Amino acid sequence: MATSSLPPLPNSRTEADGSAVVRVLSYNIRSMRDDTDALARVIAACAPDLVLLQEAPRLFRWRKKLTRLADASGLVLLSGGGTAAGPALLCSLRATVERTEDVLLPLTPGRHRRGLATAVVRFGGARLGVLSCHLSLEAEERHAQAGLLLDRLAALDVPHAVAGGDLNERPGGRTFRRLGDGLRDCWTAAPWGGEYTFTPTAPDRRIDAVFVTEGVEVLGCGVPHGLAGVAEADLRAATDHLPVLTALRVPATP
Repeated sequence: MATSSLPPLPNSRTEADGSAVVRVLSYNIRSMRDDTDALARVIAACAPDLVLLQEAPRLFRWRKKLTRLADASGLVLLSGGGTAAGPALLCSLRATVERTEDVLLPLTPGRHRRGLATAVVRFGGARLGVLSCHLSLEAEERHAQAGLLLDRLAALDVPHAVAGGDLNERPGGRTFRRLGDGLRDCWTAAPWGGEYTFTPTAPDRRIDAVFVTEGVEVLGCGVPHGLAGVAEADLRAATDHLPVLTALRVPATP
């Protein structure tokens, strides 16, 4: 695990041609059952424009809990939570929101309900589809959910999109490959920071990932070990996964 300072990740900005540099954070927060102050500090230090959450609170007062986390992180609640069975989206005030939709996936009896939190947002002249997911622990169901994810991403009907979450599978697995056939794996495209996302105390596998459609430039992607303001103690205390931070350049929409 790297603890030295990381090379700079590009800051958010809008270019003269209308394209935008956007920072995206994907994070499984285990229903905020751990140190929520540490969680908010990690999110804020990553300075994201978009946060793709998994295992967001979805039961008693879930919206209030998510709103408090967003406020403590300098963000606002965009969509998801209880209405998406766990995935949620936060965003900065830099984003202009066009629409949101929470989607419940088919329920397999005896298993956890799964869903997708989706949105279409604009940064300057760039339109971007956004999707957060948490796929099944069971291989066949997980593979089917990946197909539904790709379908839903296409249904957003935007030229550029980002999707991320807890895949419950390592690279090379059948579901991971299915997503990689239609999308680009950001870590593979531009590795930055750490690779492994689970567990925080002894990370030895990458089961959380961010993907983008063709045309989106990946400027860097990885676990923000050593990023200024991100304390290793906070990463260990915040939840049972490590976050994935990605910087993207999104072209202006014609």
